[in-house]
Amino acid sequence: MSVFSIFKNGLQKTTTAVSRAFSSLVTGEKAWSEENFEDLEALLITADFGVSASRKIVDDIRDRYQRGLIQTSDDIRGIARADIIEIMCRNNRPVNLAPPGKPTVILMVGVNGSGKTTTTGKLAWIFQNQGKKVILAACDTFRAAAVDQLKLWGERSGAQVIAAAPNADPSSVAFDATKAALARQADYLIIDTAGRQQNRKSLMDELGKIHRTIDKVYPGAPQEVWLTVDASLGGNAVSQAREFSKVSGLTGLVLTKLDGSGKGGMAVALHQEFGFNVYYIGLGERPEDLQVFDPEFYAAALFDE
Repeated sequence: MSVFSIFKNGLQKTTTAVSRAFSSLVTGEKAWSEENFEDLEALLITADFGVSASRKIVDDIRDRYQRGLIQTSDDIRGIARADIIEIMCRNNRPVNLAPPGKPTVILMVGVNGSGKTTTTGKLAWIFQNQGKKVILAACDTFRAAAVDQLKLWGERSGAQVIAAAPNADPSSVAFDATKAALARQADYLIIDTAGRQQNRKSLMDELGKIHRTIDKVYPGAPQEVWLTVDASLGGNAVSQAREFSKVSGLTGLVLTKLDGSGKGGMAVALHQEFGFNVYYIGLGERPEDLQVFDPEFYAAALFDE
């Protein structure tokens, strides 16, 4: 299956919702009224493109329509698609890799149920298949199932897993894993942390401690801090991104469960709101369904092209 096919299949629920609504809005030859533009904005907000991005897209369409530059529904789709690509490409940067011979440390954060541990395992699978040496750190020490799950991913991918006894200090596991990654000349160290609600101060403070511990062992690390977001959560995902960015030095996002919801516009909302890069998106259960985010594939898939 091609990469674009994975995007298209994974975003099918959002594509169906957007396509049906666009079709109903732009049928016939009747001139558009302000009510039509308001309906289009409501459609985009419902698909979780966010208020700011939805207004930007609709304002662009309204302006071009009033200047006589829109003749067909395909014109409207094309403008929306181009605006989404422009938003998602704004201020994009590649993954911050460590210098040659040093491990790139990725700290994975997120709330319970976001798919963080599964995403950590899938990233290990991807990097190992690229010929990289990966070490996983099981810092969710309060949940035995998470440690066991990460060990299974280690076996599946060939990545090494650093773990400790149940209820061990997560920072001590991060400390040991960082030292091991340096000593063993790993290419990547991916650290899975405990899921935590963004309004639990004690748990969020612990995340800051893990970050400081890594930096103490390996100055400048972690190179990346990625928030795993369940994209079906809507506005709560925005709240999560805002709070995690305050304590963990958030650098990017991984959006999961896009295949199970008609709200795939969350990628646009989060990038427009915070400017965080979306590095990977989850479009299914298989390891290969975790894909590097491609703005053009994403926008084309949304409009069933």
